[in-house]
Amino acid sequence: MIKNADAVILPGVGAFKDALSNIKNIEAILVEEILKNKPVLGICLGLQLMFTESMEGGLHSGLNLFKGKIIRLPETVKTPHIGWNTVNIIDSENPIIEGLKDNSYFYFVHSYYATGLDAKLLIAETEYGVKFPSIIGAKNIFATQFHPEKSGENGLKLITNFIKYVKG
Repeated sequence: MIKNADAVILPGVGAFKDALSNIKNIEAILVEEILKNKPVLGICLGLQLMFTESMEGGLHSGLNLFKGKIIRLPETVKTPHIGWNTVNIIDSENPIIEGLKDNSYFYFVHSYYATGLDAKLLIAETEYGVKFPSIIGAKNIFATQFHPEKSGENGLKLITNFIKYVKG
C-alpha cells in the first residue's frame, strides 16, 4: 500500500516507543519509500518519529530521517502543551507554508520537542518555555509539531499546500 501511494502521512497521537512498535512491520518500506523521494507529512508524533532518537519513556531510536533528539519540554511550563500558539515563519519560500502569515495560530498537543535540528531544515518555530521547531522540511519530507487537522483554516491551508506539492 505504501509503495503504491502518492504520498504518506505519518500521524501522531501517542507515545514514541509505542508508535515505533506499531510501525515495526512497515518501517523498512516506509523509510525506503521516503528515501526514494515519496512525499511525506509527519504530524506531531509523526514529526518526532523522524528524528534519530527520543528521550520519551527512556532512550529510543527513531527513523533517523533527521539528525537530532526529542526531549521533554522544560519543567517551567505546564505539560502537555495543549492549545493554540503562534508559529514564527523562518523560511517563507517553502511551499508548505504558501499563503500562511507569520505568527499564525495552530493547535498543539505535546510534551516533547526536537533539538539539534540542522538550521537549514527549519521552516518555522514556536515558543513555549523554549523555542522549538514547529514546521520542518527537506526535499520531499515535511513535518509539523502541531496538529494541522485541528488548526482551522491555517491547518487546512497547510494540508492543501502539501497536496499541491504531491500533485506537482
